[in-house]
Amino acid sequence: MITVVSDTHGRDTHRLSGQALTAVREADLVVHAGDFTTESVLEAFETKSTRFVGVAGNSDAPPVRTRLPATQTVEHRGLRIAIAHGHDHSETSRSLFARQERADLLVVGHSHAPTVRSTGEYTLLNPGSHAEPRGHRPAYATLTATDTGFTGRLRALDGTVFETFAVRSA
Repeated sequence: MITVVSDTHGRDTHRLSGQALTAVREADLVVHAGDFTTESVLEAFETKSTRFVGVAGNSDAPPVRTRLPATQTVEHRGLRIAIAHGHDHSETSRSLFARQERADLLVVGHSHAPTVRSTGEYTLLNPGSHAEPRGHRPAYATLTATDTGFTGRLRALDGTVFETFAVRSA
């Protein structure tokens, strides 16, 4: 399972609770789309997960920006995932980034709005924010492997699924 989170905006800890915390602990891969804020929060995520990848966001302190790239692409079980916080990406530049990276899934954050959209070429996922929803529902996402790709789920913090989507992998 892959767990996707973003926009923690913490000072000392990962700010995860309930099913969101369980999903991070049990994931084979945790993807964070930026805005940890402090190095302590980044380290809290790194210690909670077996395999962790993340990017720096616009609210991250210099030590976090030093440790994490602005964009990153990873592969997991045949799924190619491009990650960017999104604060300095227009819709066009996000699309170009996803195509350049041959991504099946483009993960972004920044807006705090849980969103999923298929473009035909790739799936765009913003998991929202589990800790600072800013007018949106607190959320995170999980993806599980299927025979043809992955089934994704946008989830409330208690684990309730409020949107399901499919991601084809190469």
